[in-house]
Amino acid sequence: MEYYLDMDEQYARLENAKYVLLPVGYDGTSTFVKGADKGPQAIIDASDSIELYDVQYKAEPYLAGIHTDHFDYDFSTPDAMVASVYQRVKHFIKAQKRIGLLGGEHSVSVGSIKAFSEKYPDLSVLQVDAHADLRDDYHNSIYNHACVMRRAQDYARVVQVGIRNVCTEEMHNIVEENIFYAHEMHNNTDWMDAAIARLTNHVYLTIDLDGLDPSVLPSTGTPLPGGLSWYTLLTFLEKLFASRKIVAFDIVELCPQAYDKSSDVLAAVLVYKLLALWER
Repeated sequence: MEYYLDMDEQYARLENAKYVLLPVGYDGTSTFVKGADKGPQAIIDASDSIELYDVQYKAEPYLAGIHTDHFDYDFSTPDAMVASVYQRVKHFIKAQKRIGLLGGEHSVSVGSIKAFSEKYPDLSVLQVDAHADLRDDYHNSIYNHACVMRRAQDYARVVQVGIRNVCTEEMHNIVEENIFYAHEMHNNTDWMDAAIARLTNHVYLTIDLDGLDPSVLPSTGTPLPGGLSWYTLLTFLEKLFASRKIVAFDIVELCPQAYDKSSDVLAAVLVYKLLALWER
């Protein structure tokens, strides 16, 4: 697996690292395009193409140290996976590292959110996504990727951005003031401040890559038209990092394809942008 970014090994060592990336290549419950288990490695591979100086933010986040964790999670069942991620995240919280998860399907977020909710009682979750993911259970599991935000609601306030696909069953779990639909966000930037206003001070950021439009990122498990553009997402994230304390992030649902490396590169660049914003 090696490590994220083509940088000198000294910056990838755990003892020198402010940041730890946790690749969680789980794809046990996805129901459409499979392959999210290959997402973390694709992000790491694509990161070799990134320059270490971020010209947009005039920053070199790698200098703070970015360690790529190598750990064998228990993927035997969805429940075991969630418990395994929870324990690993707790380990790095205690080590006082800043944490980013690389998925994997969206269900990998649950254990991480739970761990951070125990550290921050006022935690809120900001979800960028095409799907509400608010089913109580799906395909006989409460930890299915379609249930991840329903589980997150057990631990924190959830604010949802970019949503454009909801089933009838999910409607009774939607908190109307906390959901921002893509069709209402179109040609309108007022939603950015409104969404941030619904967040508490401590925020866990979870980005499902299908929150972006498939014209920007096609290689994901359940692509839908009408998503965010690259610079719209970055503008929103700049506002978010400037006004709230981000405690962790995850980027999930990359399904790498042999014919399309642009999606892999976008995901790798997005990780670096988040670290640059965290360093500001």
